Amino acid sequence: MDNAHYDMIVLGSGAAGLSSAVTAAKNGLRVLVIEKDKDIGGTTAWSGGWIWSPRNLFATARGIHHEPSEVREYLKNVTGPFFNEKRVDAFIENAPKMIDFFHKNTSLQFQGDPGIPDTYGHQPGAGMGGRSAIAEPFDAKMLGRDFAKLKKPLNETTFYGLMIQSGSDLKAFMSMTRSFKSMVHVGKRMTRFFFDMLRFRRSTDLRNGNALIGRLLKSAIDLGVEFKLEAQVTALVQQSDRVVGVKLGEQEILANKGVVLASGGYPHDQQRREKLFVRNAEHSTLATSLATGDGASLAESVGGHFKSDTAAPAAYCPVSLVPWQNGRIGVFPHIIDRGKPGLIAVRRNGQRFCNEGLGYHDFVADLQAQLDADEPAKAWMICDYRFLRRYGLGIVRPTPVPYSPWVKSGYLKEANTLEELARQCGIDSAAFVQTVKSFNDSAAKGEDPEFARGTTPYMRLQGDAEIQPNPCVAPILKAPFFAIEVVPGSFGTFAGIDVDENCRVLTADQKPIEGLFAVGTDAASVFGGFYPAGGIAIGPALTFGYVVGNYVAGTTNE
Repeated sequence: MDNAHYDMIVLGSGAAGLSSAVTAAKNGLRVLVIEKDKDIGGTTAWSGGWIWSPRNLFATARGIHHEPSEVREYLKNVTGPFFNEKRVDAFIENAPKMIDFFHKNTSLQFQGDPGIPDTYGHQPGAGMGGRSAIAEPFDAKMLGRDFAKLKKPLNETTFYGLMIQSGSDLKAFMSMTRSFKSMVHVGKRMTRFFFDMLRFRRSTDLRNGNALIGRLLKSAIDLGVEFKLEAQVTALVQQSDRVVGVKLGEQEILANKGVVLASGGYPHDQQRREKLFVRNAEHSTLATSLATGDGASLAESVGGHFKSDTAAPAAYCPVSLVPWQNGRIGVFPHIIDRGKPGLIAVRRNGQRFCNEGLGYHDFVADLQAQLDADEPAKAWMICDYRFLRRYGLGIVRPTPVPYSPWVKSGYLKEANTLEELARQCGIDSAAFVQTVKSFNDSAAKGEDPEFARGTTPYMRLQGDAEIQPNPCVAPILKAPFFAIEVVPGSFGTFAGIDVDENCRVLTADQKPIEGLFAVGTDAASVFGGFYPAGGIAIGPALTFGYVVGNYVAGTTNE
């Protein structure tokens, strides 16, 4: 920084922060990104990277045309009384523009989805594919020395550091012992990974959220965005009721057009969590540990309103706690395995409590709603030997990777009988055996009368097309049997700073605070605390970052 004056200052370097910065810089503004962590990317760098962006250019190219009214109808039906018309309309209008803008003007290139349906296919207006996108894989060597600034992916969601992308890439890894084509694909990826580890000690073949951040970082650098890492903003600077900058300790850094809060929400803010989270002490978040509610606190310090009346305080996901040999406890998100045929989840009473193959957010919401007062907030995912070796379970990988180390660590429970598995897990044995028997009787016919797994396109996509007549259900028959304990977790928060359709921070009486904006999970969920589709965190993060970058610059991009 050659002086302490900028057009815009952004607090946070996840998808929302970098989207704001890149859009503003492309519009000719001088931008500074301040990041509390030692590296760039926030929680986005650890994510699956999917972007919900209805009506995008990839859908249009495939002949998929969704009217804005269709998307609005779907969201209105999902969110009910939490529907925010102005913000939803701003998202629907700008999501496709955002994809166009980045794809045409920056290093952020996308792929369209292969046909991912919205979560609640029974709702009017639901899309059956074409509403999502993901960043193209990215060669991190294009970052040069700046590659060292990019946050590494999580061990839990990689294969020893190798990033695997959902879709055809993941399918190849899961079928490499059954398909020569898949084996060749995996061989090529593993060979590159081996040489990357020798040279860089990490993979340069970026996928998922890491590719998204890598591409945004490259775009930001190309446009002259400046970064200040390991810096803690202590206060906002105001003049005549307008926010005009920030304080780093005693240093003031001014922004003559706006300050953008994009610090990652409050997943590690214990005080807010205790007020808003159900059974907070038993909740494990997947968010970066430095997401401690800084944005919310800064907004409140100048009169901003924290909006807590959302349907859920966070974007839920069941997680398992992974004991690593070095003593660290990791957090694994159960996104893919829940929907595969031959798995059920039970509480301590030995009974199922949800449709395991519906949304991961619903899994946790259903669990929390049914817990007894004295019951620990946890459940068990149950499968048999065939399931484990075909799909894996949690961090346990499928054939040919051995599973015995995870049994020894206690992460994976193994037993030759259902009764013994129940004993190990502390589950009601008689009820559990009856649950499995009832499930098996129906699953043998491809049915799930209790929870109707496999009855929507979303559920069927999560299943296994090779299993018929229902790709989402199969009996649990072949010993040994396995279980993993899961607890409530979350990707990030839904409650947040109240903002308008241009992301201006609002006071309790709905007046905008001039010069102050909030995006990403710092802002309250545009979908009211619901999870209508995969990618509903990053999609709005990028979209409203794009909105802010244009609004602050006083322009629009078509």
